[in-house]
Amino acid sequence: MKRSDNTEPLKKVIERYLKAFNIEEKYNEAGLILNWEKVLGKAIANRTDQLYIKDRKLFVRLNSASLRQELSMGKTRLTELLNEQFPHPVIDEVVFL
Repeated sequence: MKRSDNTEPLKKVIERYLKAFNIEEKYNEAGLILNWEKVLGKAIANRTDQLYIKDRKLFVRLNSASLRQELSMGKTRLTELLNEQFPHPVIDEVVFL
């Protein structure tokens, strides 16, 4: 099948759609939460009870005090790792509950 001249990649169409309806930020926030296990691994994901984003802060509730303490020491690096998954930073800070 021959492509017409007015075609564009699906990725570009989706990006334009997200911007037009002003839902790009929420889409990226949901993607960040879905990538939690991919970025930090299954062991940490299994000890995570709750994740949510509010005002560009990622709130994380863990069921292990020692893990919470260990991750708290690397908050800056953790924020960088999570934001690397997206073209623009999604969060500014990680807060452990």
